[in-house]
Amino acid sequence: MAAHEYLSQTSVEPASPAPRAATASVYCFSILAEAEPGVMPRVLELFAKRGLVPTRWHSDVTGPKGRDLAIDIQVDGLDLASGDYIARCLRQVYQVATVLTSQKHVGQKALVR
Repeated sequence: MAAHEYLSQTSVEPASPAPRAATASVYCFSILAEAEPGVMPRVLELFAKRGLVPTRWHSDVTGPKGRDLAIDIQVDGLDLASGDYIARCLRQVYQVATVLTSQKHVGQKALVR
């Protein structure tokens, strides 16, 4: 039997609705602080004591003569209330000057039907 004959004899079932991708929220923190050795452990402590491991941590020494420290942190699945609370705590950390926050929603590979 030729391939084109087989295909024409095969029944075609109606397609089921396409599954949609689930979304997850990622809470983002952008921190500007003095470039001092104790700043990063104090910042990380606020996440660690809540059992959170940041999914992304990036830091750079910036500013004139390397006096500033810019830290960008992302935490997957952190709800808005908890993220806002951690941001308020970060603003109280010694040598932290500024804390900006945002939340983004990203598609996951898992599918929801």
